[in-house]
Amino acid sequence: MPATIIHAARALTPLKEIRDAAVVMEDGHITSVAPRSEIIAPASSKEISARDAILVPGFVDVHVHGAGGHDVMSSTEESLNTIASTVARHGTTSFVATTVTAPPDETRRCLEGISHYILSSANHSGDATAEILGIHLEGPFISPARRGVHPAGAIAKPSVALLDRYLEAASGTAKILTLAPEIPGALELVERGYAKGLVVALGHTDATYEQAQTAIFRGARHAVHVFNAMRPFSHRETGVLGAILVDPSVTAEIIADGIHVDDPAIKLLLAAKGTDLVLLVSDGTAATGMRDGCYRLGTFDVTVTDGICRNREGKLAGSTLTLERAVQHMVRLGVPVIEAVRMATYNPARRIGLEKKKGILAQGADADIVLLTPELKIANVFVRGNALF
Repeated sequence: MPATIIHAARALTPLKEIRDAAVVMEDGHITSVAPRSEIIAPASSKEISARDAILVPGFVDVHVHGAGGHDVMSSTEESLNTIASTVARHGTTSFVATTVTAPPDETRRCLEGISHYILSSANHSGDATAEILGIHLEGPFISPARRGVHPAGAIAKPSVALLDRYLEAASGTAKILTLAPEIPGALELVERGYAKGLVVALGHTDATYEQAQTAIFRGARHAVHVFNAMRPFSHRETGVLGAILVDPSVTAEIIADGIHVDDPAIKLLLAAKGTDLVLLVSDGTAATGMRDGCYRLGTFDVTVTDGICRNREGKLAGSTLTLERAVQHMVRLGVPVIEAVRMATYNPARRIGLEKKKGILAQGADADIVLLTPELKIANVFVRGNALF
């Protein structure tokens, strides 16, 4: 397969900016990234001129429940393919499939289905669909007081044995475990997850500052959709948010859709953590890329009105956000474009240990590339070198 050269006004790697940039890709990988004047075109190479565009890595989303009318917990090849193709159209070229709290048998069935897909050729085909990088277990070891829309009846007491059964069902594809550290027995899961190589995340939690700090000391290194489904911040008991904001070992997700978190809170998070420790996530549901209506989130129904997902109780239930819109939102808040892009690409890839392969324009990385217009809208997407448009 001949090499392809994309020539653009600039590239955000996103560790640095390259003006009048060119990216060479061949056999699904990037072979060179440099100013166009420094590129020697391979013989028979195809050149794509996008002089007004911004070249960035494909977005990496570590919190996706669904898209295109499908939910990851259905775990069929058809559903996962649809989700992967839908998010790819919005610039997300790889993601972590995220479960919701469900009964043990349902969760095991889901994990087996998703892991089978991840390890199959369908996840690595030549089609321009996003790659599923692993599984994010959001629950079932969460706080009933901060469960959000997770079904109360399916919340489980922390159990190393149950976690091990889930990890066995996931066949080595589990990446992230979200839990509430204050629940009796949860610290054992923190240690177990850390020992198994999982990113242990604080989420759906009513933890105090001290309880959160203890979990961080034991191995928790991430925080899920910060501010949402967490004990509120108080100046006398800062709670889990205080621990997240001040500890530099913890990365933090944010749903930057203008609905889940008010802009001043986002600015507070950025002031405390810096952009290198913040990850943009969608928390996207089956309604992503779809019209308003009724959809499924795990084992329950949600209704979407004006693009906002809620359950029957009126609680926010995930989102219809895409990472292109999240990047645009951050830039409107005054974040430099390169830093906003980094929060949607390199930072999440680094959080799950894939920063040399995903979320970066560099020699040897996968040829997952997004072309953005000057207004930061999607102009084209390349997934492992395959053009989407």
